[in-house]
Amino acid sequence: MNDQWYFEIGDGNTYGPYPLEKLQKWAAKGNLMPTHRVRNADSDEWIIAAYVPGLELTTTAPELHKTKGQAGGKSLGSFVRGLGKKQQPDSSSDTPNATDSLLSSSEPPDIVALCDELLEISFRRNASDLHIDPEENVVLVQLRIDGVLEPLRKLPKSILGPLIGRLKVLSRMDIAEKRLPQDGRFTAELGPDRRRIHIRSACLPTTHGERITLRLLALETEQLTLNRLGMSASALKTFAEYSGQKQGMILLTGPTGSGKSTTLYAALRHRLANHPGRIITVEDPVEFDVVGVAQAEVDSGDKLRFDTALRNILRSDPDVIMIGEIRDHDSADIAVKAALTGHLVLSSLHTNSAAGVITRLVDMGIKPYQVAATLRLCIAQRLIRQLCPNCRKPRQLSHAEAKVIGQPDAAGSTIYEPGGCEKCHNRGFNGRIGLFEFLPIDEELARHIVEGCDEGGISRYARAKGIPTLRDDAATKLQAGLTSFSELVTIAVW
Repeated sequence: MNDQWYFEIGDGNTYGPYPLEKLQKWAAKGNLMPTHRVRNADSDEWIIAAYVPGLELTTTAPELHKTKGQAGGKSLGSFVRGLGKKQQPDSSSDTPNATDSLLSSSEPPDIVALCDELLEISFRRNASDLHIDPEENVVLVQLRIDGVLEPLRKLPKSILGPLIGRLKVLSRMDIAEKRLPQDGRFTAELGPDRRRIHIRSACLPTTHGERITLRLLALETEQLTLNRLGMSASALKTFAEYSGQKQGMILLTGPTGSGKSTTLYAALRHRLANHPGRIITVEDPVEFDVVGVAQAEVDSGDKLRFDTALRNILRSDPDVIMIGEIRDHDSADIAVKAALTGHLVLSSLHTNSAAGVITRLVDMGIKPYQVAATLRLCIAQRLIRQLCPNCRKPRQLSHAEAKVIGQPDAAGSTIYEPGGCEKCHNRGFNGRIGLFEFLPIDEELARHIVEGCDEGGISRYARAKGIPTLRDDAATKLQAGLTSFSELVTIAVW
């Protein structure tokens, strides 16, 4: 096989060709990680670097592995003593100085500064999650940005214990428990304006040590408004109308990470602003604090279950009830009863389409006539990456692509592809936007539900009524220059 290799590091560029020996040297310095993609010059197939002989056991710089008896070597106890140190991160750069020094110095790392800088760079890059994953010889630090996992740093394996310990202390976890999963939360002030960010943590034991995932959630929810989610004018009007009703159910559906919770919080804020009243939520967990809303969190130890919380909420005289997720028959049954007794219920469940909400409720044991009597609006939702407006590149939509989006007459129209600039960190995308499919329940559709119509029949009825689908909304956003064709084909609406 040819000794020349190309590689990608997640910045949108391809580097090479270089000999394998050079890639190994870069891997040893931490510039090439096992999660990066590489391919041989003789092949068009990209593979993960960890699967290439010679790159699978990449380690950090040799000085990081000095033993206690060597000059400058430090024991694990010396690493832990670094927990008491405190350094202020350099606000002029989003490069984590502590991790840079960690890869170039044999001095014990400042764990507090390292944690602070990892959180700071996560916030500055608008990451939703920070992953710290132990491998056989290294610790991989990765960020999830706009739904895509991107490698950030590679740290020595010896730092895993102190790093996880520091984050456990912040999250109020049991630092002595290393064999059971744990979760926690804490608040950090990040960014140049020291914005308060709520961080939810989850620790999981693996074969190579404990891994931890931190989810960054902003406590300020001023931006969580309906008009900033990407709904069309007609969809926004429909949602605002139904969220202002006095009773019934509004259910959102979509896969994990499709923005359902964000839409529900936006609906609560809209309801508070336009129809003041008592709003109570039951969530697992509470992701955003909303002023004016009573929020109850389900306890992981089953001290406060969904069904128990919902039954007590009904005795608290609410006008609106928001349930984080309808999971089983008990929660669905209580939600239906609440809607029947004069409450507006907002919630989510997992199906692939708006029509699937109806059949899913029936599968949970809810009678079709109860679904028809309570359900007011079904919403299917997805999230797609939004093109950076500063570097997007125009091109013409081909005939084949026009057929894929269901609009053959649109062939030749201008669409855009991702470019790359400093503002989007050379990704070509900046932020995400929602795709929505609305299915209002009118009298005719309610009759079909009572008669036992299946999901296919409901979808055909919606198309006959001219109700836009997720595919239609995706095509509209593509032609508006908000996203790219390659991004659309990655979502399950085709």
